[in-house]
Amino acid sequence: MLARCHHIILLIYRLIRKETNIFILDDILFAPLNGLIFVAKKINDVVEKETSDEGTVKERLMALQLRFELDEINEEEYDREEDDLLRKLEQIRVDKQSR
Repeated sequence: MLARCHHIILLIYRLIRKETNIFILDDILFAPLNGLIFVAKKINDVVEKETSDEGTVKERLMALQLRFELDEINEEEYDREEDDLLRKLEQIRVDKQSR
């Protein structure tokens, strides 16, 4: 019985010293969370690209202009959204210059 306990303690000690085995267990336990974090990072990358790309903002400005010309939005809404997009465009340019 004592030999068996000693064997178990020795095995636990080896597992602790050999951290790779513990990391395998961590990988198994945290796999769902790591998957969720991976997806969240990818979504963040796409959103960041969309909001930091001059071309995307310019396309949105053109689409806004078209919606206004087709009377889908009124002048007040157009002005508000245009101001917002122009601020974003200016911020993108400032950010690019500061890099």
